[in-house]
Amino acid sequence: MVDVLPSYVRDTWWQPADDRDAAVVRDSSTGETVARVSTAGLDLAGALDHARTVGQRSLGALTFHQRAVLLKKFAVTLTASKQELYDLSKKAGSTERDSLNDVDGGIGVLFTYSSKGRRELPNATVYVDGPAEPLSKDGTFLGRHVFTRLPGVAVQINAFNFPMWGALEKFAPAFLAGVPTLVKPATPTGYIAEAWVRMLVEAGDLPAGSLQLVSGGVPDLFDHLGLGDLVGFTGSASTAERLRAKAAYGVRFTSETDSINASVLGPDATPETPEFDAYVKQLLVELTTKAGQKCTAIRRAIVPVGTVDALVEALRAKIDERVVLGDPRAEGVTMGPLVSLDQRDEVLGQVERLQDAGGTLLLGSTAAPEIVREDGSRGDAPDGAFVAPILVGFADATTAAVHDTEAFGPVASVLTYRTVAEAADLVDLGGGSLVTSVATNDPGVAVELLSRIGAFNGRVLFLSRENARTSTGHGAPVPHLVHGGPGRAGGGEELGGIRAVLHHMQRTAVQGSPEMLTALTGVWHEGARSEPGGRHPFRKSLVDLRIGDQVVSASREVSLDDIETFAHFTGDTFYAHMDEAAAAANPFFPGRVAHGYLLVSWAAGLFVDPDPGPVLANYGLENLRFITPVSPDDEIRVVLTAKQITPRETDEYGEVRWDAVIRNQRDEVVATYDVLTLVAKTDAPAAEETAA
Repeated sequence: MVDVLPSYVRDTWWQPADDRDAAVVRDSSTGETVARVSTAGLDLAGALDHARTVGQRSLGALTFHQRAVLLKKFAVTLTASKQELYDLSKKAGSTERDSLNDVDGGIGVLFTYSSKGRRELPNATVYVDGPAEPLSKDGTFLGRHVFTRLPGVAVQINAFNFPMWGALEKFAPAFLAGVPTLVKPATPTGYIAEAWVRMLVEAGDLPAGSLQLVSGGVPDLFDHLGLGDLVGFTGSASTAERLRAKAAYGVRFTSETDSINASVLGPDATPETPEFDAYVKQLLVELTTKAGQKCTAIRRAIVPVGTVDALVEALRAKIDERVVLGDPRAEGVTMGPLVSLDQRDEVLGQVERLQDAGGTLLLGSTAAPEIVREDGSRGDAPDGAFVAPILVGFADATTAAVHDTEAFGPVASVLTYRTVAEAADLVDLGGGSLVTSVATNDPGVAVELLSRIGAFNGRVLFLSRENARTSTGHGAPVPHLVHGGPGRAGGGEELGGIRAVLHHMQRTAVQGSPEMLTALTGVWHEGARSEPGGRHPFRKSLVDLRIGDQVVSASREVSLDDIETFAHFTGDTFYAHMDEAAAAANPFFPGRVAHGYLLVSWAAGLFVDPDPGPVLANYGLENLRFITPVSPDDEIRVVLTAKQITPRETDEYGEVRWDAVIRNQRDEVVATYDVLTLVAKTDAPAAEETAA
């Protein structure tokens, strides 16, 4: 008998002592037993407590960058075992192309969040949100928003169709935020989740308590959750509603649920255009990838009146050319079965409901299809969950059933429209979707549709001849952008880059003195303690440099000759610098003024220490603002203060952000900006020592 799939809790593997009632999971092509699943006797409360104590402690000891480095290690570990994961996924009906979405997609999320964490977050544990808000005239009282991690556990309840991507797109941002995860995979594909968790455990890079896996039911889960905990759910809208009602006060609950996604063929995308071809190819992909078992798959193909026949015939030709239905282990198979016989029966039942509502089968059949078996022979598969691609047509595009019935498989309905406004109305009848795509090369059509459908969608893809080859496609969320949608789609926003990390943190408004806010945020605020004089900060490596280290420069006079020389040398002869009368007529200038970039260039000359040292490079400036014009014979000076220090975990240098303020002889602020430099972590050895 096949063993019960283990859970990973409290940093050890666990199996039930009594497995008599274990659920059986079968191969979706052959019906053979793959796994048995049970959590009878599992101490779920203990697992959650372990996350809140051990997991919180181990992750809390790491900075954003240190967690990001670990995410890359996880990705490398899983990449080394991709083929094993591909082979395992075939038992659930996934072809290797399907696994590119799930296995490679999940690994890609880890790589992306590792990169974004190191590029967009500080090497710290607190994230500063937005600029400081002055709350007093003299600058002694400030306010600022900061994000700190939640103190609980992120419980992630995942769907069967993406046991890797669906889990890792939740795990990665939670881990980066410093919140431990408890993964609850769907039973039909839980053995794939167990495999990737086991790979990470055996690699030995997981901080204690940071990741736990529950392979089976969690009936009393919500009895043990409270303020500071999160639940991320993917599944049906009805289940999400039931679980949301169980969530205690203070538990963050987000869901990604049923979505009757649409794809609109623009009125300009006639059969002879590249947009029509792209639309047909995309529809084929969405019907056949993962056998249509994707929350982002196209469920409603909305096309202009008169194009239905051309669409059906073009799609039929593509299916005949490219689709081979069968066991994913057989050579040449491009489309596998649904995940289980129960799921097959559910999909066929939904097709029957669409037919009862007036739908007509334009392509495909509900009869059991002929398939390619694992040995390469052709025939039926009584124990396999196979369904061939199906298109259902409707004479009345507003039929209610087509906008609220999701056949979660290789099924789409075809609806027609006469005007762009009518197409938008049909999209919106879905009640909120994860994604709508539009095939058009007409910007006017795109503008009108977005204005009418944007509020009903989490993502809108505009497909044209320019991006047809490079587009990730209708059904492929990317970690950089929000994945979620309003209304029926659940109202959640997973992914979305750093937004997803901040979802696992609490935004708090903090108020205090510049000195206090500097200590709380790790960012220097004007008015906080500074250290002018002494050794030039550019002579200090990161070992010695401190926030608040400062350079106060000498003054330099700006002459009319300087302004004219800069103008002719650069070619910037804008009238404000060259024509006294025209400049004086401008409400912003008292007469001819110095170029802003001349002042910034001179400021660098005033504060830079020129000799080789720990400062390796200046790689830009940010937030530049010119505030007070500088006239001929004015003087300028600059104050440069170490504002933020960010060592890089994997390099021998880090980033230093400097607060730069240029003032004139009247102590008026001329310009403000941030200077960005790369600085060595330690002083370079002396030349003679290197030579020795």
